[in-house]
Parts: sequence; C-alpha cells; structure tokens
Amino acid sequence: MTNPFDPATSGYPRDMVGYGRNPPDPRWPGGAVLALQIVVNYEEGGENNVLHGDAGSESFLTEHITASRLGERALTAESLWEFGSRVGFWRLWRVLTARALPVTCYGVTMALGRNPEAVAAMNEAGWEIATHGMRWNGTPPADAEGERAEILQTLQLHQAICGSPALGWYNRSSATTYRLLSEIGGLLYFADNYADELPFWADIAGTPELFVPYTLEANDMRFATANGFADGDEFFTYLRDTFDVLYAEGLAGMPRMMSVGLHGRLAGRPGRTAGLMRFLDYVAQHDRVWTATRADIARHWRREFPPGALKTKW
Repeated sequence: MTNPFDPATSGYPRDMVGYGRNPPDPRWPGGAVLALQIVVNYEEGGENNVLHGDAGSESFLTEHITASRLGERALTAESLWEFGSRVGFWRLWRVLTARALPVTCYGVTMALGRNPEAVAAMNEAGWEIATHGMRWNGTPPADAEGERAEILQTLQLHQAICGSPALGWYNRSSATTYRLLSEIGGLLYFADNYADELPFWADIAGTPELFVPYTLEANDMRFATANGFADGDEFFTYLRDTFDVLYAEGLAGMPRMMSVGLHGRLAGRPGRTAGLMRFLDYVAQHDRVWTATRADIARHWRREFPPGALKTKW
C-alpha cells in the first residue's frame, strides 16, 4: 500500500520536514557559530482599550488579573501597560545601547505614533523598526480587500512615523495575509513563524518569500503566562541554557539562530532586567556570536541562499 501522507505526493500544504537531518551551514559572518537576534516589542498604546474603540481593556500579557467590565476603562490594566512605554522601554533601551547591541523593534503603528521620543531613540541607536501591525493582538478584517487596505495604511503610517519603511512584518497572519503582503511587496522578510532555528524560503502563491522565524519561549512574555518565568534568575537560566545548546551545536558544525523577545512592561521591570543583563554579560564572554538585526539576517540569507526548490506553500 502506498503512503497517502507522503509529502512528495500528497499535496499537504504544511512542511513537516524542513531542513531535516542536515540543515545548511548558514555561513554567518566572521565565522560565528550562532546568530543572536534581540527583539524589543513596542506595543503600549496600541492594545485593546475602550478609548481605542474596543469593548474593554487588554488582558492578554497583562500581569494583574483585573475585573474589567465591558464598555469601561480598566485603569489598573492601563497603568501596567503605561509602565512599559514610560519606564520599561527606557530601561531596556539603556541596557541594550550601553552594550552597542543591534536590536529589532517590533513596533505597533498606533503605539509608535503615541511616543515620538521613543521612536527617535530607536533611530538614534540604529535599531531596525519592523512593523507589528496597526494594532496589537488584533484580528485583521475578514475580507481580503479590507485587510489589504489595513496593511497599506499600516505600512504608510509606519514610514511616516519612523522615517523609513518597515523591512519586516510580525503580526497575526493568515495565508491571506502572506499573499497580500507578497502582492504589495517591499518587505525583506516575514517573522510570524516559529517553525525553525534558521531562515527559510516559502512559496506564497507562486512567489518565494523569506521567513526569519521568531520565538515565544525565549521570550519574556512567559512572565505573564501560566507555567512561565517566576523571576529574573529563571529568565537568565533559560536564556543561558538555550544559548549553550545552540553554541555547542554551532561549534560541532551546525550553526543556528537564537531569538530573544522582550517587552518594556515585562522585562523592563528591574528584577527581570537583572536577568537579562546577566545573560548579555554571559554572551559577551563568547567570541563566535554574530549579534544582528533581523533585517541583517534576512539580507545575509538572501545573499548566501537565494530561493531554490520550495516545499513550504501557502
């Protein structure tokens, strides 16, 4: 009996194989055995809020359990988010710029527009500002034309607010979103993917598009989820252990990429920033690390690995 699930013949659209047993040597610059990518998510001011026309205040990735009622502002939740833009962002900015580290910001357009000083600081530090969508944690319009209009508005406002176009897209995406983004063009990479530790090309309605995968586990969001990090030490330990495994694999001939996700309202709290600082100091003790923005990684991949046979399709 033939295998009805054979990926070569079944037409199944998901790629469950990836690079398989022998992933490519990414040939990171300078002989690096690990590419480290740090993301600061800037979302505060673009979350659910009745002031933004939503039914209630945001509860996801909000630490305090609030008794928010529909149609009413939840000031406790609001102030927890406001800490991220007023204090936490600046703490992370100081820690990262003091070490002259390349950073990618996933910036929610509405949030960026409400804090021009933070945008100026990102540009001053040379950070890449990728787009995190018009709103945070929002659902795109159900119809394709409505979503296309929202994407175009997001990209146009992003350029006006940040002073340069977005090169990367990270937002809640569907197959329709990818197709629309591909048709609109202009992006170096998509990041709403967690399937690999190396960039990969995918066929989006007949066009090759580059994915630079992200992380939801080496990510401070786990401070605000069940079974997540309890303190800075747990955050540091997880990041260090992830780094150690990937660095050792790289030394053994299988270099990878490591992403770290940060938020001002989460890792920007001082007891957690301490864990981040210990991790960054630990990384600095290793000399074969390429710390890069996601755009840097995308450019490298496009140069070294132009699209060939594509298995992943949407």
